[in-house]
Amino acid sequence: MQAGVNVLGRVAGLVLVIPILALVVKAFLPTADYSIWLHIRSTLLTEYLLNTLQLALLVSCGTLTLGVLSAWLITRYRFPGRAALKWLLICPLTIPAYIMAYVYSGLLDAVGPVQQGLRQLLPGLPPLAWASPLQASAAVLSLALFPYVYLLARAGFAQQSGRMQEAACMLGCSRLAQLFRMALPLARPAVTAGLLLALMETIADYGTVQYFGLPTLTTGIFRAWQGFGDGFTAVRLAVLLLGIAALLFVLEGLARRQARYYQHDIGQQRSIQLHGVRAVAATLSCALPALLGFLLPCGTLLMWALTTTRPEAMIVTLGNSLLLAGSASVLALVLSLLLLPMPSRRPPGTGYRTGLMLVRLGYAVPGTVVAISILVTVLWLEQHLSQVTGHTFSLLLGGGLAILIYAYLVRFWALAAGAVESGLSGIAPALGEVAHSLGLGPYNAVRRVHLPLLRGSLLAALLMVFAEVLKELPATLLLRPFNFNTLAIHAHDLANEGRIAEASWPALAIVLSSVIPLLVLGSLIDHVQHSKQPGS
Repeated sequence: MQAGVNVLGRVAGLVLVIPILALVVKAFLPTADYSIWLHIRSTLLTEYLLNTLQLALLVSCGTLTLGVLSAWLITRYRFPGRAALKWLLICPLTIPAYIMAYVYSGLLDAVGPVQQGLRQLLPGLPPLAWASPLQASAAVLSLALFPYVYLLARAGFAQQSGRMQEAACMLGCSRLAQLFRMALPLARPAVTAGLLLALMETIADYGTVQYFGLPTLTTGIFRAWQGFGDGFTAVRLAVLLLGIAALLFVLEGLARRQARYYQHDIGQQRSIQLHGVRAVAATLSCALPALLGFLLPCGTLLMWALTTTRPEAMIVTLGNSLLLAGSASVLALVLSLLLLPMPSRRPPGTGYRTGLMLVRLGYAVPGTVVAISILVTVLWLEQHLSQVTGHTFSLLLGGGLAILIYAYLVRFWALAAGAVESGLSGIAPALGEVAHSLGLGPYNAVRRVHLPLLRGSLLAALLMVFAEVLKELPATLLLRPFNFNTLAIHAHDLANEGRIAEASWPALAIVLSSVIPLLVLGSLIDHVQHSKQPGS
């Protein structure tokens, strides 16, 4: 059985990595027509790269400011509203950035309620341009993605030694100095990991930048593939985007490797009760990101939904989204249980571990690149199967949902694997030995011993993949079967047609379908953190 699991792991790893390898190979193969690639390289490529990098830089500043500050205040202090804000600060993750872009565009554009109100107060006021496409995209993405930094920074701050804080106070460090000189350096690996997640989502974003008209590598890929019909140019742009993602992945790994801090005596932290102006300032500092990132967009969507009729295809798209999200999350969980080494199995070899590491890189690859890589692979298979058999194959049309779910697995399997592996790390290897001594084989040991202990981690894996698949837009746009829509695509299409109010229905459905899993996940994380505190 051990040999079978290892073989299965290698095969599954190869299947999930093949599209990325095929994409890189395809980018360097010769083609008959270089004209579109040469045109884009000489006229647009610099703009694509600069806009992508500038957007990543601005979002880094925004997510770090919002995420670190709110995490520090929530972890270190007590103030009015803290209990509710602790959860509300997670909720912006339930609203895809492109939906937030629709909401703020509808609120702030020339015919929106904000400018209409200003014109009533100031007659003759001309229409205002609030921000450039770059600034608008960066602001929306920062509000949508800062919870990645908040969650991991909060975990990093919560695990720090309470005695170190007491020592810093005795040495006369101010509260601000404690944050920048002690807490933040100790939490740097966690903050860096959260920032990496936010940056991966930023460079992969299509809906937000496309809606605001900001030319980036993702919009260039769609323009080359669907506008010009040039797969070669799209592949080369995708490889550039893949290179940026890989560079971020490597830099994050280096930062974490060079920042290791071991605290053998964690100690119970003592949160400080704030009063007066400081309490009000702390409440406002945490309430503003929650308001702009979740409460205001949700309230606006709800108001629009109550004033418009439900789109006819709403029920169908909801069913399609739940089907895809449920199927992908279950398959990702099953693959994690099959591929990850359980304590009752013999330790895997170096080749097996290397394969798992390569498969994990899929999460570092933007959804647009995953979709292009799968299209390239499937088209290559169609061509060679037709040459070998003499029959015409259409795997894209025949594969349908299977190919789309495959793309989700390539993209999000690492999320499920990380959650399951974190649970496995808390199971003592001795339990596997005890199960073996009682006559249980590897399968029964996993079923009767390890799975009950992994219930929380398994639920977290399901919820994370489920929520991410619901929001995924670029891969679904490129790979969906004909006349098959999801909530994300439905909202995107309605907003692009200028029917922003009608787009509130599918947008609200995405939020409601994601907020419950996310709050359950946050509760699990909070429970784990409290269970690790002394005396718990």
